[in-house]
Amino acid sequence: MLKRMFVAPDPGRARLRFAARAVLGIGLAVVVCALAGSSLAGAVTGGLAALLALFTVTDPTVRGQAATTALLPAVGVPVLAAAAGLHDHPVARSLTFLAVVGAGVHARRWGPRGHSLGVFAFMTFFVAQFLHAAPGQLPELYAAVLLSVLSAAVVRFGVWCYERRLPPAVVPAPPAGTGLARVTTRQAVQATAGAGFALVVGQLVSGQRWYWAVGATWWIFVNTTSRGETLVRGFRRVLGTVIGICLGFLIVAPVHGAPLPTAVLVAVAVFGVFYTAAVSYTWMMLWVTLLAESLYGLLGVLSPGLLALRLVETGVGALGAALAVLFVLPVTTHATTDAWIQRALRCVHACTAEAAARLAGSATADPAPRVAELERLLGRVRLSVAPLVHPLNPMPARKARARRVLALLDDCAREIRGLVTVAADPEASHDARLAAACWRVEAAVEALTEGRDEPPHRPAEPPVEPALAHLHGLERALAELAEPLRTPSGSRLAGA
Repeated sequence: MLKRMFVAPDPGRARLRFAARAVLGIGLAVVVCALAGSSLAGAVTGGLAALLALFTVTDPTVRGQAATTALLPAVGVPVLAAAAGLHDHPVARSLTFLAVVGAGVHARRWGPRGHSLGVFAFMTFFVAQFLHAAPGQLPELYAAVLLSVLSAAVVRFGVWCYERRLPPAVVPAPPAGTGLARVTTRQAVQATAGAGFALVVGQLVSGQRWYWAVGATWWIFVNTTSRGETLVRGFRRVLGTVIGICLGFLIVAPVHGAPLPTAVLVAVAVFGVFYTAAVSYTWMMLWVTLLAESLYGLLGVLSPGLLALRLVETGVGALGAALAVLFVLPVTTHATTDAWIQRALRCVHACTAEAAARLAGSATADPAPRVAELERLLGRVRLSVAPLVHPLNPMPARKARARRVLALLDDCAREIRGLVTVAADPEASHDARLAAACWRVEAAVEALTEGRDEPPHRPAEPPVEPALAHLHGLERALAELAEPLRTPSGSRLAGA
């Protein structure tokens, strides 16, 4: 885990800029809230609102990001009002919280904007429980949310808008469907059931901190689409929490909530959350735990007993998520892995076609966006296959096949990148053999995605010409994919 964290690539220092901008935006939001006369509760609410505005908004265009950011208070303010208004009505509060959970997960069907608004709604309700917000505090909390979202927007779209210089970072949507066949619908039911379990058991463990268990269940479901992904994420959440609590005894507890060192710890933790989020969920949870411990230190309630309670509640939430994905409308790893692999393979063909058209002299062909899409889809494949290659997976044959598929897909991506580099060379000329090679790539992709059992084409020795050499390597990788993608019975990788 340490090696992965420190050697993980950071092209264009995107993660570094993401984390540094987050510290700046959240810091500005807290300062603005303080200057406006907010109490500690208002500053915490504002800091969280700014964090979510900078972390969860992932629309593919800057204009879309600005629109989603502007909509966050429209979702957060009513939810905050409901959470505070129901503070003294436990049954109604619990039912409303579960409704927010279900609606927040279901909103993912509308893409990045729905996901962002769903997360913001849930976390607004969560922070009201964290602060034990009462109706009398609502005006201050409303102002904190509005000021903080505005501060985050100023940093994101004014002071430091590096997205304008980068390709759109579209997050691939989950596999489609209708009714209960739609992954987001099934997950909404699962998350509500899991959160219901966590809420009941969490209250039995602690009548004051029960919402920790619900929060653990919620965040385990975020950015997952299958049973295996959710179980692995739950394990990593518990592991990150354990490590964070141990570090908290060494780093946070000795500070005793002193404002200046705690502010430094909070800034470091925020940076860590944003910097590690794309690399390791375990590391991200470590930093989230340190952040929560620092805030409890500021509130003057941090103690060994509280940290032990947090670990227990996290375990309850992970158990609730595990039971839900195992027994409530389960979404198998087989179904989602197969769907993501097929999408990646079709994108391989699209990249090849665009690059070949560029080499043929087309002025409109541009393979670069397709290559960026392929990289994102391969990232999603890795996430989906993660349960199969996890060290705790007891099936070595399936693990070996999954690793082979990932290696061959990486080979495809490498050959595509090389082909696109050649296509970008203005001196590169069209070769009649390119069309034939592209047709063979198309046939190979169709055979893999349509489940045909025809013998794969094995290319001959690679040619000298760079473009043809990359196409040859691509053909070889696609031909070799036929074996690990299917068992002898013809079933798919994850269904073996």
